[in-house]
Amino acid sequence: MTLDIYAADEQHDFPIDLERWVALCRAALEEENVKAPAEVSLIFCTEATIADLNEQFMGKTGPTDVLSFPIDPEPDPTGRVPDAGGTGPGDAPRSEIPQLVGDIVLCPVVAARNAVEHECSFDDEVALLIVHGVLHLRGWDHMIDDEAEKMEAREREILARHYHPSGA
Repeated sequence: MTLDIYAADEQHDFPIDLERWVALCRAALEEENVKAPAEVSLIFCTEATIADLNEQFMGKTGPTDVLSFPIDPEPDPTGRVPDAGGTGPGDAPRSEIPQLVGDIVLCPVVAARNAVEHECSFDDEVALLIVHGVLHLRGWDHMIDDEAEKMEAREREILARHYHPSGA
């Protein structure tokens, strides 16, 4: 049983170290208690692609840096309801069915612009966006100030433990 991250680089504007970013994505998912078996997609796309997705799914015009698309909620406990004790009739073993956590779509062109604005490196910005995307998959939000502060603190916590700017 594994925590599978399917990564794809569908753009040519910036070189992307998929292995490095998959490792960070996996670490962030583990920090957020995603248990195997589970699947996540991590897609690096063009500015046009993310602008289309932003309009289609968020109702906003223009490109954005990262979008998250949660798929499955947390799996239900196995066993009988209401006590979840023991196997009920017809129960499929949950351990064999992967949770489809969702998709993270990130635009390196927008990340590069953000990095200049935020006075950080391109890699620092990509790392933040990956963790940000994972937190959105797990239900975190930043629509109100209190939520935003908690989400930013969690991002810093995960990055401090799992992101190394040199890539080492």
